[in-house]
Amino acid sequence: MNMKTRTELTVAGRDYATAYAAHYAAHDLPTALKLYLEVIASHPGTRDAFNARSQARNIIRATVPEKELMDAHVALAFTHFEQKRNSNPA
Repeated sequence: MNMKTRTELTVAGRDYATAYAAHYAAHDLPTALKLYLEVIASHPGTRDAFNARSQARNIIRATVPEKELMDAHVALAFTHFEQKRNSNPA
């Protein structure tokens, strides 16, 4: 691999860099979250998607009160329990 190939960003890397700039340079959290989610959807399985998921969680944790997060997680868990019960009748 030559130096030019190693230093060029991938499309995923460029998309992640754009989201990161919105997050940390512009402090535009709604836009950054949207862009991180686009990286995750457009480039699944990449290191950039992994990093974007982590940054999205950081934004969510910083902006949504802990009680609301817990309530949402509990509701989601019960929804999954119910779906599992309905799909596997005894």
